[in-house]
Amino acid sequence: MKLLLQGGLIIDPKSGLEKKLDLRIEEGKITEIGSNLIEGESEVLDVRGKIVAPGFIDPHVHLREPGGEANETILTGCQAAAAGGFTTIAAMPNTKPCADNEGIIELVKNRGSRAGLVRVLPIGAISKGREGREIAEIGSLYKAGAVAISDDGNPVTSSEVMRRALEYTKLFGIPVISHSEDISLSAGGSMNEGYWSTVLGLKGIPAQAEEIMVARDILLAELTEGKLHLAHVSTSGSIKLLRFAKEKGIHVTAEATPHHLLLTDEEVKSYSTNTKVNPPLRGEEDVHNLRIAVKEGLVECIATDHAPWCQEEKEQEYSKAPSGISGLETAIPVIWDTLVVKENMSWLEVIERFTVGPACVLNLDRGYLAKGHEADITVIDPNLRKEVKAENFYSKGKNTPLDGRSFQGWPVMTIVGGKVVMQDGKLKG
Repeated sequence: MKLLLQGGLIIDPKSGLEKKLDLRIEEGKITEIGSNLIEGESEVLDVRGKIVAPGFIDPHVHLREPGGEANETILTGCQAAAAGGFTTIAAMPNTKPCADNEGIIELVKNRGSRAGLVRVLPIGAISKGREGREIAEIGSLYKAGAVAISDDGNPVTSSEVMRRALEYTKLFGIPVISHSEDISLSAGGSMNEGYWSTVLGLKGIPAQAEEIMVARDILLAELTEGKLHLAHVSTSGSIKLLRFAKEKGIHVTAEATPHHLLLTDEEVKSYSTNTKVNPPLRGEEDVHNLRIAVKEGLVECIATDHAPWCQEEKEQEYSKAPSGISGLETAIPVIWDTLVVKENMSWLEVIERFTVGPACVLNLDRGYLAKGHEADITVIDPNLRKEVKAENFYSKGKNTPLDGRSFQGWPVMTIVGGKVVMQDGKLKG
């Protein structure tokens, strides 16, 4: 297939390119980027008024399969990713059974490939059974295709296990992704500890439950010189610790989620379990400081932490409901509306957090536009304002607190390997 994207504003953070140009795709590769390209035999896609960006990468997605197919499958997760403007997603290992062996890594890869929509990269477990007691066969996981290791959903409570993981992954150049939670402090908690937890009568989780483990893992990264990535940072204290680590030259990166950048713990006053996440929604000061950290690049990437749940799972009392938001199909407009429209963050910098940032974290040769490179492209209409309609999600998980809210800046086309997999919000083919 030959495609010609005509008249769009091409933004490529890696090269600094920000210019209205045409872009030609042939046989899955970018073959030309220039002005007034001849149409020839190419199918012309008019993208005037749109932004043509490198394919967006989500380094933190829960696909649930195997074992949780009632909540999501690899196919429906890939459909949600394509609809949301993502071309590459990294699948967390907290499946049943978990991805602590080559077989599960191969299963995720193969079923992702079979879906034929977006690129699915598996993440392996740090420990066997994600129990935090015995380190998994990391070398085997890496050889099978794991791009990182994590026990996400569970913290690694043993400092010794975390230390060995950071040391061992140095052999392969992959990061250890930390779920930073001191469960002795967070146990039984449902939301952020503060004014609203007191008013609502819900047991709170203090910010220190995250920050204690962030501090520990930063110190272990310094000790081992390993590659640490902090998942879903959410507190002002975590940002201070991250800044401290980077000033000392410790190899640590971090991600923030759209929901932690948009919402505060006041949202919980509705008692909607769709506001229940882990880590919990935090206070106004935390949200403010997290936005600053993303804008200045201290937090390199935005990750959805897409955590779909079926309606039956979420329809419980708040304290018993599982944590998580279905985020793949709303991430781009939430961030665009929040950081670009309202906070005046530059288009290039926002795109960088979705492309170059996660590509660097996962050591991927992706996230940029160049002649001869694979044609993974996300096209955004920066002026399109739409209402979120959860009932229309491709994901099985309709669990979002954003249903009915309006946001500006939506993906209108997703191209993976030169194939248009989403156009105007609808999947193709």
